[in-house]
Amino acid sequence: MGKIERNTNGTLSRRGFLQSSAGLTFALTLPTALFARPAAALADNATAAAVGAWVTISPDGAVVLAIPVAEMGQGSSTGLAMVLAEEMDADWSRVSITYPPVKPEIFGNPIFGNMMVTYGSGSIRGYWDKVRLQAAAVRNVLMQAAADRWQVPLGELHTEPSLVVHAASNRSMSYGEIAGFAQGSTIMPAAMPVIDKSALKKMADYRILGKNTPRLDIPGKIDGSALYAIDVQVPNIVYATVLRTPVEGGTPEHVDDAAALKVPGVLKVVPLKNSVGVVAETIEAAFKGRSALNVSWSSVPTDSFDSAAGMKEFLAHAAKLDDKGVSYVAKGNVDDAFAKAAKVMTAQYSSEYVYHAQMEPMNVTASVGPGGDSAEIWIGTQGVSPNAFAAAAMLKTTPDKIKLNQFYLGGGYGRRSPADMLPEVLPLAKAMQRPVKLIWTREQDVKSAQMRPMTGHQVEAALDADGKVTGWRHRVVGESVVAYRGTEKALENNKGLDNIVLEGSKHEYGIANQSIAYLREQRGIAVAAWRGIGAGYNKFVIESFIDEIANAQNKDPVAFRLELLKDEPRAQAVIKAVADKSGWGKASAAVHALGFSYAKVVETYVAAVGEISLDTKTGIVRAHRFWLALDPGIVLNPDSVLAQTEGNVIFGLSQTLKEQVSISGGQVQQNNFYDYPVLRMSEMPEIDIQLMPTDNPAKGIGEASLPLIAPCVGNALFKLTGKRFRALPISPERVKAVTGV
Repeated sequence: MGKIERNTNGTLSRRGFLQSSAGLTFALTLPTALFARPAAALADNATAAAVGAWVTISPDGAVVLAIPVAEMGQGSSTGLAMVLAEEMDADWSRVSITYPPVKPEIFGNPIFGNMMVTYGSGSIRGYWDKVRLQAAAVRNVLMQAAADRWQVPLGELHTEPSLVVHAASNRSMSYGEIAGFAQGSTIMPAAMPVIDKSALKKMADYRILGKNTPRLDIPGKIDGSALYAIDVQVPNIVYATVLRTPVEGGTPEHVDDAAALKVPGVLKVVPLKNSVGVVAETIEAAFKGRSALNVSWSSVPTDSFDSAAGMKEFLAHAAKLDDKGVSYVAKGNVDDAFAKAAKVMTAQYSSEYVYHAQMEPMNVTASVGPGGDSAEIWIGTQGVSPNAFAAAAMLKTTPDKIKLNQFYLGGGYGRRSPADMLPEVLPLAKAMQRPVKLIWTREQDVKSAQMRPMTGHQVEAALDADGKVTGWRHRVVGESVVAYRGTEKALENNKGLDNIVLEGSKHEYGIANQSIAYLREQRGIAVAAWRGIGAGYNKFVIESFIDEIANAQNKDPVAFRLELLKDEPRAQAVIKAVADKSGWGKASAAVHALGFSYAKVVETYVAAVGEISLDTKTGIVRAHRFWLALDPGIVLNPDSVLAQTEGNVIFGLSQTLKEQVSISGGQVQQNNFYDYPVLRMSEMPEIDIQLMPTDNPAKGIGEASLPLIAPCVGNALFKLTGKRFRALPISPERVKAVTGV
């Protein structure tokens, strides 16, 4: 890896990136790289040519790609770079990446309203066509430049890695050579050509995609040079932390800061909307000052909320059939199907609040200009353009006056999507007229957790005399993430539907008559998306209930699903593969049982089997092994897909067996990992993954398998105990309550 020159703030320096900004540009010149450590730095004294907005090539052949996705360990930045490099036929060994400027009109994700965001396993599936078309246009420009140089028809040329070839004359020209002679010339077009999708590469022609490829972010994470937002150091920096309201929505009514201001190093105490900020010369002093604060808070309606009592109310709401809620799916004649049913099955399920438990503490650094209408922000965020635009709105300025520097994220899972730290750091930086690094304590993050919402569910199935499922009802009860994270107007504009809460509530089971509805609760709790979005609990409900229906008819759960999915060949393929791999249907140890689940999540087909045991004395559930089969379409980087799927199993098992945030008097009761336990290394099962790539567009991986873990566990426990486990987490206390042990 080449040596990379860095600024004092940790970003790549201009010299370390391009050496010169005199390159030929058609859309915009790429900025200083913000978070990437390129695999191949541009050579000293090289002048680069920008080919469109996404690609810069230097005369020595180094290729820098603008990759607009946040890198939080999921490998999407490498994956998207592979897509771009594949379609432009770049030499992968010369490719490096950089984060582009906040230009959502150019770099936005089409499936998220062209915002520059990274969530919902949407990076590859969202940018798949957009990036390939951009890369194909770059390849076309390079080939046309060579054709003009040689005075030969474009159709006589083809490309090899970073090389344009004219076979008829046995000539070739590197991309670097083209970049060298193209600078300042009129050879390059005034605008990038429009490429038809039919001209894009076919799967059989891929050189890069589908092969195990080392991720570009890994070397820096191994040698310690990778930079996270918490690593940022800028001149004249000071440090801050906050004491936040113990109940969401509360405001500081009286602040006694006398003791805090006596702490050596503490510079200022600043009351904020929902918190009190302490600014100091060191973070240690800021933490000590925070502990010395004495603050009284305003009363809010949420003061009386108790999550245990709230869950009972949620389930009662789910059962209140005269409240139709807001219709999400209305297919066929559901009422008629239930009226004519030979049998109706009904069950209620629930899931608790859960915390993201990301490793890097929440932090952001900001500097506000003297006029108060401009700012520079150093952050690791999943929501780049939303954060930049939110900062502009807070300072009552325009987005062009906000410079946002993106860094690696030490875990995201949805927690680093909101702009919830900006209302604290910007006023603090403005008050100090110095750069301020704001860091929350772990305890503060748990107490102010932007949680996955608590949900209650009622599901019903109508069966005819032959046991065929003729009707399906699913009523989802929970608070609105859309309204909390956005606005009531946003929820209203979506006709009252919260697509985040409802994510994963649809299925492919071929039931003719279906009704899925959302019933909103408002309790004032801070809620957000969590890894797997709503599928984390909705698939638990669906796959557990499908198992219930199968067992009620003495049908094998796998055979029953295959029957329901007879028109879904890709679903059938993964189900049969995992059943075969796991030995489904064969005898197993008496103290172990297999549980099955299937789902299509983020457009990826996944089937899973879990091998589970139960200690009836302690109520502790142990997962011994998981088998999974996945069809995500084209597999970009097999190693990354395997790693993400293993992470899905870990996260899924942790939320299934352990994770729960409880609220009493409106306050989160947990504090840190000692009372918010997550899965430990000693509790890891063996994981066997079968990738089943197909020649279909690449789809999501980062959250695809997580939702299948809980129903696997619950369905296996039914085999062991004869009891249904309908509430997450399946904790020892709940196991004992259900089994009566």
